[in-house]
Amino acid sequence: MELSEAIINRRSIYPKIYTEEIIDHQTIKEILESAKWAPSHRNTRPWHFVVFEGKGRDKLAEFQAKFYKENTNDFSQEKYDKLKQKPLMCSHVIAICMKRDPKKSVPEIEEIEAVACAVQNMHLTAASKKIGAYWGTGGVTYQDKAKPFFKLEEDDKLLGFFFLGIPKINWPQPNQREIKDHIEWISE
Repeated sequence: MELSEAIINRRSIYPKIYTEEIIDHQTIKEILESAKWAPSHRNTRPWHFVVFEGKGRDKLAEFQAKFYKENTNDFSQEKYDKLKQKPLMCSHVIAICMKRDPKKSVPEIEEIEAVACAVQNMHLTAASKKIGAYWGTGGVTYQDKAKPFFKLEEDDKLLGFFFLGIPKINWPQPNQREIKDHIEWISE
């Protein structure tokens, strides 16, 4: 698939429409490998990924559900069940983390943007292989008390989860979007 075709065909494809098929290890490595080519200020490469596969998905599911139950004032059994089930609907779940380099004084927002570029590379690679992918920010995302589970330090961030699976459906058609609605030209 050409790059422009991968960009046009990139979609958020959600775990509820994944098959039970497991994506092979080499393909997952290729998706992760594409992240390293993202730009980062002062070459900090702040992205860090924790890959949950096989029984590891169970550990993530248990952790998230237990964390939610112990840290919410507004418990919902439906949300608890969803946190326990969602990782198991996927071939792989990748925790998207940002690890700060204390020796390099790069603004935090630039580190977050670099991680987002890395995830976009992963998403485009997945799309080029017709692998469903979705960056979700629910569950324990942004929770400081969840950091130790992902071996994150105080200044590090958990930015969400990248869910991967083989879609049960035909690849969704591109949505036609008009870029002109999002551009302002200043010529003088």
